[in-house]
Amino acid sequence: MSGCNEARSISRRALMGGGVSLSMWGLLPRAASAGSRDPRLLTIILRGGLDGLWLASPAGDPGLGALRGRLAVTATGEGAGLALDGFFVLNPAMPYLHGLYRKGEALVVHAVATPYRERSHFDAQDVLESGLPGVGRTDDGWLNRALKGLPSGGMANPGGLTKPPAKGLAMGAVVPLVMRGSAPVLSWIPQTFGIPLRQSTIERLMDLYAETDPGLAKAFADGVAMEKIALAGGGSAPMKGQPKGQASAKGGVAQPPLMREFVGTAEAAARFLGSAEGPRIGALSYNGWDTHANAGAIKGQLANRLGGLDAAIKAFAEGIGPAWKDTVVVIVTEFGRTVRVNGTDGTDHGTATVALVIGGGVRGGRVIADWPGLAERDLHQGRDLKPTCDLRGVLKGVLRDHLGMPERALAETVFPQSAGIATLEGLIG
Repeated sequence: MSGCNEARSISRRALMGGGVSLSMWGLLPRAASAGSRDPRLLTIILRGGLDGLWLASPAGDPGLGALRGRLAVTATGEGAGLALDGFFVLNPAMPYLHGLYRKGEALVVHAVATPYRERSHFDAQDVLESGLPGVGRTDDGWLNRALKGLPSGGMANPGGLTKPPAKGLAMGAVVPLVMRGSAPVLSWIPQTFGIPLRQSTIERLMDLYAETDPGLAKAFADGVAMEKIALAGGGSAPMKGQPKGQASAKGGVAQPPLMREFVGTAEAAARFLGSAEGPRIGALSYNGWDTHANAGAIKGQLANRLGGLDAAIKAFAEGIGPAWKDTVVVIVTEFGRTVRVNGTDGTDHGTATVALVIGGGVRGGRVIADWPGLAERDLHQGRDLKPTCDLRGVLKGVLRDHLGMPERALAETVFPQSAGIATLEGLIG
């Protein structure tokens, strides 16, 4: 598999379809002078195996129609996709992402995969999050190892203040493997019952823990600070253009639960990463991308989930405010789906798929792919989109050029045994 050593926007194989494009905390030596940037990085994992051919459809590939038939996302006709580069089109459920693409703030990387080549969700997610070259027991993830390698305690910024140790953010009930490790991580779980502690109770608990368990006192204080950030900025106010939480939209129609889940988590992540006191590197997950039956890529379950993801991207981009210019969001999944639709209008576990790199710090407006083609001879094992780009190369490109991580640390520590996987160039502006 190619290491995708350059962020090109011309694919030699894409020409067959009619000729078109293919498409920190600390000091940042590759980016700008010290103190001129305050970069943020959010990693979003789509659990279940996202079908990349339905998110970014190769409408210019002559093999698409035979494989996807009436369920294909095409360039024209009912349910037509949103044009990207003349060869690929974006799913019509994602107009906000399309707008970012046109502004040069979104990249689509296609025919990409981790080193994993089997079809188990659990093993594939472990490889995705561990950053290892294959399945193996590990207690930490690549994002935590990257966090640990960033400049932190003891480093003075240009204003003379000492930076605290860099901390990560994990959204959800369980810290995902990608964010587990020895670097400190703050976790946040959306309130279920909405019963906040009284200030007097918080103060008594802090005094008690300070006397009995300093470690617990520090954790409790961090939790209190996180909740203050989460509730800042008008916790009950609706997101611009969308109802929030349990609020009703115009006309009294409640926001669907899926939209509340996606948007609410993204809004909270934006408040944390956008806060001057908050963490700078975070991770969250969205479940439900396993489209074995009745996928509904244009109208149905997948279209609804892609619409929810689009709304989440919008909520995060608008919620983080001015920090968006120094922000990168990477959206990944454990594997793709089969190229052929099965007998129940779904697709089964596959191999290559798409990754999205978006944000104000991205050199976007491109689809990056060494397109393998959809002819029978070009498929992986006769059933999957063939991987031509290693996801580790994409992630290494982001970590190096956005957070200033050195190549050696990326190849040996963050992604062990990946020296032979070229770092993807030109992702960050």
